[in-house]
Amino acid sequence: MSETILVTGAGGYIGSTLVDQLLAKGKRVIGLDRYFFGDDLLGDTRAHPSFTLLRKDNRDINEADLRGVDAVCDLAALSNDPAGALDERLTYAINHEARARTATLARKAGVKRYVLASSCSVYGAGDGVLTEDSTPNPVSTYADANLKAEQDILPLASGDFVASALRQATVFGLSKRMRFDLVVNLMTINAVQKGKIFVLGGGKQWRPIVHVRDTANAFVSQLELPASVINGKVFNVGSSEHNYQVLSLAYIVRENIPFPIALDVVPDDSDARDYRVSFDRAERDLGFRVTQSPADGAREIYEALKLGRVDTGPKTITVKWYQHIIDAKRLVDGLAMDGRLL
Repeated sequence: MSETILVTGAGGYIGSTLVDQLLAKGKRVIGLDRYFFGDDLLGDTRAHPSFTLLRKDNRDINEADLRGVDAVCDLAALSNDPAGALDERLTYAINHEARARTATLARKAGVKRYVLASSCSVYGAGDGVLTEDSTPNPVSTYADANLKAEQDILPLASGDFVASALRQATVFGLSKRMRFDLVVNLMTINAVQKGKIFVLGGGKQWRPIVHVRDTANAFVSQLELPASVINGKVFNVGSSEHNYQVLSLAYIVRENIPFPIALDVVPDDSDARDYRVSFDRAERDLGFRVTQSPADGAREIYEALKLGRVDTGPKTITVKWYQHIIDAKRLVDGLAMDGRLL
C-alpha cells in the first residue's frame, strides 16, 4: 500500500508543485490548506484518485487529521516578509506556533516523518558564506517565526519520529499558484509588461535562489532518505552556484527576454536582507542537485506570459491578496456590528 502524505499549504506556490510530484511517485496525498487563492488552481489534481482536498486552517489541525498519515510536509505559512509584517501576532501564530503544534500532534498520532518548510531568510544579514552552523540573524517577523519553528520542532526528533527542516533559498519559476512577488518572477513580469526591470536597494545585496520544482524535489527526498541522514537536522536548499547579487539577476533576466529592457536601479536601503549561503551539506548528505537556473526560469515565465498561460492578477502578489482578505473581513465584521448583516 502506498504511503499517505499530508501536505499543509497544498494550495500554495511550492505546495501545489510538491503535491503533483508526490502523486507522480504513487503517493496518496492529503492537501490541507485554507485555499485563500482558490482550489481551482489545482486543476486536474482535484480529481486525482489519490488526492484528498482538506480545507482547513493549520491552527485547527487535530490528532484525528493525522491518524493514518505516514509523513507530513508542513508548508502552511504566511509566505514572505511583507505578508509576515501585515500582522506580526498572526504570523507567529501560523508560522511558528501552529507548525510546532502540528509536529507535536503528528508525533503523538504515530506519523513517522515530519518535514518543516523553513527559509534561508533566517540568516537575514550576514557576512561571508553562511552554513547551517552559522548563527541566524533574522531581520523580519517571517524569518524569526521560521527560526522559532525550527527550534521547537527539531528537538522532537527520535527513533520513532524523523523530523527535519529545509531552509529554502528564494524560490522562482512557474507554479500552478503563481507568485510575482519573488525576485526573478517579478523582474520577468516587469520586463514583459513594462519593458523595465526595477532593482531596489542598489542591487548589491546577495540572494541565493532555487527553482520551485527543485525545492519541491528536496521535500520528496526527505521522505525517501534513511532516517540517519536527516533526523534532527536542518538543510539549506539551493546551489552554491546560484548565489547572486540582485543586480546580476536583473542582467540575467534581461538577457533572456527577446526585446530591449531598461534597468532602473534605486539606491535605497529598504531591504536589509543580504546573505550568501553554502549548500554543501544538502549536496553532500542528500545528493541534492538543482536542475534549473534563473535563466531557465525567466525564459519559461516569458513563454507562459506570451501565450497567456499564467495568471497575472491580484492573487499573484501575496501581500496584496492577504490585505484584500483582511479588508473584506473588516468590512463584513463592521456591517455585522452595525446590524446590516442578518
